[in-house]
Amino acid sequence: MNMIMPTMLTQKFWQVRNPDPFLQVSLSDALKVHPLVAQVLANRGITTAEEGEEFLSADLNRLHDPFLFKDMDRAIARIKQAKERQEKVLVFGDYDVDGVTSSTLLHKILTRLGIVVSNHIPHRMADGYGLNDSIGEIAQADGVKLLIAVDCGITAIAEVDRLNELGIDVIIFDHHEPAPEGLPKAYAVVDAKRADCPYPFKHLASVGMVAKLAQALFGKIPDEYLDLVALGTIADVVPLRGENRIFVKAGLPKLGETKNFGLAALIDAAKIRGKKFRPHYVGFILGPRINATGRMGSAHKSLELLLALDASTAQELAQEIEQLNTLRQRLQREVVEEAMQMIEQEINFNEQKVIVLHKEGWHKGVLGIVASRVAETYYRPTIIISVEDGVGTASARSIDGFHLNEALHHCAPMLETFGGHKLAAGLTIKAEHIENFKSKINDFAADLLEIRDMIPTLNIDAEVSLSALNLETTRLIESLEPYGEGNATPVFCTRQLMVKSQPMLMGKDTIKFWVTDGQSSISAVGFGMAKYIDLVRLGCQVDLAYELTVDDWNKAPTVQLKLKDIRESGG
Repeated sequence: MNMIMPTMLTQKFWQVRNPDPFLQVSLSDALKVHPLVAQVLANRGITTAEEGEEFLSADLNRLHDPFLFKDMDRAIARIKQAKERQEKVLVFGDYDVDGVTSSTLLHKILTRLGIVVSNHIPHRMADGYGLNDSIGEIAQADGVKLLIAVDCGITAIAEVDRLNELGIDVIIFDHHEPAPEGLPKAYAVVDAKRADCPYPFKHLASVGMVAKLAQALFGKIPDEYLDLVALGTIADVVPLRGENRIFVKAGLPKLGETKNFGLAALIDAAKIRGKKFRPHYVGFILGPRINATGRMGSAHKSLELLLALDASTAQELAQEIEQLNTLRQRLQREVVEEAMQMIEQEINFNEQKVIVLHKEGWHKGVLGIVASRVAETYYRPTIIISVEDGVGTASARSIDGFHLNEALHHCAPMLETFGGHKLAAGLTIKAEHIENFKSKINDFAADLLEIRDMIPTLNIDAEVSLSALNLETTRLIESLEPYGEGNATPVFCTRQLMVKSQPMLMGKDTIKFWVTDGQSSISAVGFGMAKYIDLVRLGCQVDLAYELTVDDWNKAPTVQLKLKDIRESGG
């Protein structure tokens, strides 16, 4: 790969993929696609025509047999037994979008079978994540004989033992890693990540696993479920490859024309009715609204919305959720602003490679979002702690090259609880240990992180000439959608372009200008890139990294470069 050092302004490494001419030609000929499309496919790890055809078609008929899941047969047998015995079933879900959509979908499936269903989602602040000690008594008091946990449960060994003691059978549909101690003693544990599960695709979100249950029960996944499956899959940021890509490609159009009263009301409240649905609308518009209820209070409000049986009820709930989301945004802005001020005043970046901030009273529901925002801004591992009654609750986010869970294990003696994975984690800590924790985790980081590790990398699929870009090429690149985790939007670069127009400042922080290579001229727009305006002077030469988009705002469509980075030519 060609590694280009950054200038002080851009603070990004350009990592341009070296083309494989033989593979590019092979894929282009076999799949009858443009060479640039073939190069992007190769960059995504596709090396055969069969893999390429599967990726491009993303056909629902290519879904794997759901009975390849270990315990799927047992889960279905027990659900059918519950129907025959007219037992009440409790669906226990998580409070994020995947958990809420999984709970909604499972509720719909069981109701379709004629089973009486109740739902429970824990309160983020009061109960914490996953099955808890009190759920057994709640279920028993409600006459429940079968509890089905979705998006949680795989590590709930003691909690499942307690439910068994109370005479309540448990089925688990989870996609997280099992505990080192082994699996809970549930009636059925459906999780592709259990060591003895032969299911070939290991990266389904929980809503995708519930969709596989529907496939096993009904022979196919009913079309009316695909909107929920796409929503939960995108929001959980699982790789959009394999079955996830199939679900999202099939489900995104269904979202735009959804028959779900709650989703339709939420789309109207968010003012995105009539748009061509892309993952962006889920990740940045619908997902945060569904998550807002769990962050600000109880996620049951979002579950009620998605299960609403009429438009009027759905509209009322959507407006309540819109208000909660507005509150979430305000609290988030306040905490982000306070955190940024603290960083400027307190953090010595020469000594501290991990940002650790704490304060009394920060709202716990926004800590994860704030940690993500700070980590993205400064490109350093970040831990945001809210202290209450002498105990800190924290969310942590990391960068490539720094494994958060390993770092927290290194600091375990001073933590009350912790858990997570490479890039995201949570923890609790007594307030008196926070300063020592800050020193300890930064000592750990000092041996791991170099300056290079704390500069983000911009992965570029290919270097292309401006004259090679046209509407046809851009439309062909769009055939690789949907983009997301595991299938990033293709990024290209072109060097030594002349700035052909005086750059315009649009809105608060966007610039737009024209560039030419002497043969073709194309407009370029940089959202949030007003800081580069002095770099793109009329007549100067620049290198641009960009995504290809179509500008059709009130005119005939034309190609436009959506900028990812700008640098002086030769810089």
